[in-house]
Amino acid sequence: MALYRFRVTFEDYDDVSREIDIKSTQTFEDLHRAIHKSTGYNAEYPSSFYVSNDQWIKGEEVTFLPNQRRIDRGVALMEKVKLSSRIDDPHQKFYYTFNFDRPFDFHVELMKIILDENPNITYPNIVKSTGDAPRQFVTVADAATAATADESDFDFLNEMGMNHDDTDDFSEVDETGEAVSSGHDDNESDEEDEFGSEFSDDENYEDERSSSRDDY
Repeated sequence: MALYRFRVTFEDYDDVSREIDIKSTQTFEDLHRAIHKSTGYNAEYPSSFYVSNDQWIKGEEVTFLPNQRRIDRGVALMEKVKLSSRIDDPHQKFYYTFNFDRPFDFHVELMKIILDENPNITYPNIVKSTGDAPRQFVTVADAATAATADESDFDFLNEMGMNHDDTDDFSEVDETGEAVSSGHDDNESDEEDEFGSEFSDDENYEDERSSSRDDY
């Protein structure tokens, strides 16, 4: 009996992949469950395979735990459809969406057809596993931990595009938001001294000019 070897990859996680051998007479539900045996996910969620072309455009749908709309449309059920009935290409592709409420999307591609099965192996058989699958669900505790981490890592100055030397430009404010005077501004004093001495020199200069005119 012929075997199909499928390569299964997450659409959004290129570094995670699985290779699965499965009998041609087994069903899409068998493949569905094999995928989630390899990811560690609970497989009991509405999902669908779509017969696809080389550009992963969705075609005919084969579904698991269908909603009423799919039932009304007469979508084929995974448990009743053998893989061989939807494969007419040596590199047949299926676009696969798992759990419509919180979906993961996969690319499932036929890699090769193996003519002889191994009687000592139970199929489907996961022959290669690369990378860790992302977590199926993020719990409330996970979200709270992530939020706490984000808050503790928040750097106001970096977020504002400033460095820590720029803090000298900030004024101290009181509870009402009014700027608080430091009581002494070195720069202001320096400027006053500078201009004060300058004006003082000018006054002396005028006195000297008057004295000179008197001499004439």
